[in-house]
Amino acid sequence: MKQIKVTLVRSTIGRPIDQKRTVAALGLKKLNHSKIFEDRPDIRGMIRKIEHLVKVEEI
Repeated sequence: MKQIKVTLVRSTIGRPIDQKRTVAALGLKKLNHSKIFEDRPDIRGMIRKIEHLVKVEEI
């Protein structure tokens, strides 16, 4: 299965609580922190909600 690398590139300061919780649910803690996920619809949905805060790369 494909994998994607998600990197937090913008801060969550001043963002709505649902966006902050989505970032936390993905396990992204600090700026430039990256995590690798399986490319699944539920992960893609979370990324779509915070796409203005993250950078996504296919591996």
